[in-house]
Amino acid sequence: MHRERIRQPSLWEKIVSAEEAAAYIRDGMTVGMSGFTRAGEAKAVPMALAARAKTEPLKITLITGASLGNDLDKQLAEAHVLSRRIPFQSDPALRKAINAGEVMFVDQHLSETVELLRTRQLGPIDVAVIEAVAITEQGGIIPTTSVGNSASFAILADKVIVEINLSQPTLLEGLHDIYIPTRRPVRHPIPIVAPENRVGLPFIPIDPEKIAAIVVTSKLDSSSTVLPPDAETRAIAGHLTELFRHEVAMGRLTNTLQPLQAGIGTIANAVMHGLIDSPFHNLTMYSEVLQDSTFDLFDADKLDFASGSSITLSKAKYEAVLPELARYKPKLVLRPQEISNHPEVIRRLGVIAINTALEFDIYGNINSTHVGGTHMMNGIGGSGDFARNAYLSVFVTKSTAKNGAISSLVPMVGHVDHTEHDVDIVVTEQGLADLRNLAPRERAPLIIANCAHPSYREALADYHRRALARGGHTPHLIEEALSWHAALRERGTMLPG
Repeated sequence: MHRERIRQPSLWEKIVSAEEAAAYIRDGMTVGMSGFTRAGEAKAVPMALAARAKTEPLKITLITGASLGNDLDKQLAEAHVLSRRIPFQSDPALRKAINAGEVMFVDQHLSETVELLRTRQLGPIDVAVIEAVAITEQGGIIPTTSVGNSASFAILADKVIVEINLSQPTLLEGLHDIYIPTRRPVRHPIPIVAPENRVGLPFIPIDPEKIAAIVVTSKLDSSSTVLPPDAETRAIAGHLTELFRHEVAMGRLTNTLQPLQAGIGTIANAVMHGLIDSPFHNLTMYSEVLQDSTFDLFDADKLDFASGSSITLSKAKYEAVLPELARYKPKLVLRPQEISNHPEVIRRLGVIAINTALEFDIYGNINSTHVGGTHMMNGIGGSGDFARNAYLSVFVTKSTAKNGAISSLVPMVGHVDHTEHDVDIVVTEQGLADLRNLAPRERAPLIIANCAHPSYREALADYHRRALARGGHTPHLIEEALSWHAALRERGTMLPG
C-alpha cells in the first residue's frame, strides 16, 4: 500500500526505519519539522530521536510551524534533545524546561520564521522531517493535515526525511495551495484577493534527490483540547454578535461580515461557534487553524469557505469530518503559514481577527504569553500577524481565572505582546469595550466599567482615579502598577487583602 503513495519508484529504495532515518540528524544540527498546532507533525522520527538521546549526547535546534501533537515536545524535552525551540509550543513539560532556562525558546510571529530562514538570518536547515500523504511522480511532497512551515523547510534543507502516514486519507491530496513568495527586494505581490483563491501548487516542489529517507507510519494526529462553549464563552460571543450588528447598522459591515480569523483555543472556538445563531451568513474565513467551529459553521450553512494552515479537531469532530472530507474539500484550502498569516494579505482582505488574551490592562495593552509577566505559557503565535493588520482587532478572555483569584483585567500588564495601538475591541463575559479612536484617558473608564469582574471593578476604578490625579497622557502609579501581580505571587490572589 505504501508503494502506491510513493509514485516515483526510484524512491522505494529509500524506505527505512525511523531509527535509520533519525541517524541523519546529528548533534548540533538545526532541524525543521512539519506540524502546526497538533496537526500534521512528523511522528516517528522525533520519537526515535528521543530514544537515541538516552544513550548518546544529542542536542538540536528544532523549528516547526507551531506546537506538536502526540506529546512529542514533551518527550523531546524530557530526553534533553532540545537546545533551542522556535517559534511556538504549548506543552507543559517543554514549558517547564523553557522557564527553567534549560531550553532557549525564541517566540516569533508565525509569519516571520521562514522569512528569516530564506534571508539566512536563521538556520540553515540541516534536515527537514515532513509528514506526507504521498509523494508525486516528480518527487513533490503532498502534506497531510497542516502545511505550516513544511514547504520552506523542505525547499531550504540540505536533506529531507519524509514520513508517509497511511492513516491520513489520500483525499487530502488537492487540499493544499503551496505558494512561496519571490525574493526581496523585487518580490511580486501575493496574488490572493479572496479567501478561496488558489495561487500555488497542490504539493511541495523539491528535487527528489534531496530525499534522504522515507519512513512509513500510521499514527493519527492528536485531538484538540478545546472545551465546548459554556455560559461565559456564550456571553462573549453574544457581545461580539451585538458589535457586528451595530457595525452593519452603521453601514461599516454587511451581513456577510468580512473574512474571519480566530486564534486557537476554547474561547476563540466558542466565539466562532456563537455565530451559528447569529443573523450573519455566507461567511468566509482567512485564518491559521481550522477548528471544530469551522465545520459546525459549514454544517449550519453559515460558512461558504475557509482558508487556513492546519485542521485541528476534537476526537469526535475528527471522526465526523474525515468520512465526509469529499463534501468539505471544495470549501477548504491549506496554505503555508507565511501566506495564511501574511500582513499583506490580511490587510488586503480586511480580516476580522479574534484572538485570546491572558490578561489586558486598563488602557488596552494585551499580554498573551507570560504568566505573572515572567513565565512563558505558549507563545505569541499568529495573533500579532493578524492584530496589527486586521480590519478589526478583537481580543477575548474571561474576566477572571483560577476561581476568581486572578483578574484578567489589571492596572498594567506584566508583559506586553500587543500594544494598545493594535487593539480595537476587548471583550469578557461582563461586556465589550470598543476602543477605536479613544485616547488612553477615555479607554480606561470604558474598559473598567464594561469588562472588569465586579469583584475587581472598584479597585481598578480607584487605581485609575488616583493615577489621574498624578497626571500624564497614560496615567499610572508606577509604584503600584504591578502590585496585583506581586499580590498573586505572595498571597495567591489578586483580590484586595
